[in-house]
Amino acid sequence: MKTKPRLTTRISTQDLQAVVDRINRITGSPMEPYTKIGEVPHQRYTANIGNYHLSGAYGGYALHRMDTDGGGVQDVLGCGHLAKRDLYDRMHAFIRGLAGFTK
Repeated sequence: MKTKPRLTTRISTQDLQAVVDRINRITGSPMEPYTKIGEVPHQRYTANIGNYHLSGAYGGYALHRMDTDGGGVQDVLGCGHLAKRDLYDRMHAFIRGLAGFTK
């Protein structure tokens, strides 16, 4: 298990994605937000309900969860898009909260 970086360590998008992947594994959720269905030229995508994934906008990142098969999402932490460090810390707190429910 990767240890939490010290405050002086820069958090990368890859660090955030590793935490999201961990959340998906803990919750038994799909690892990818969308599944490709069919072959070219009739290929389409369908949303994997329950998948946790990163959203990037407004210079920050948020943790989203797929809610509908049409791609509707929920802001899991309810705090919008944040700096990488802040989101990283909040996702780890979310994991600690999940640990209480999965035991």
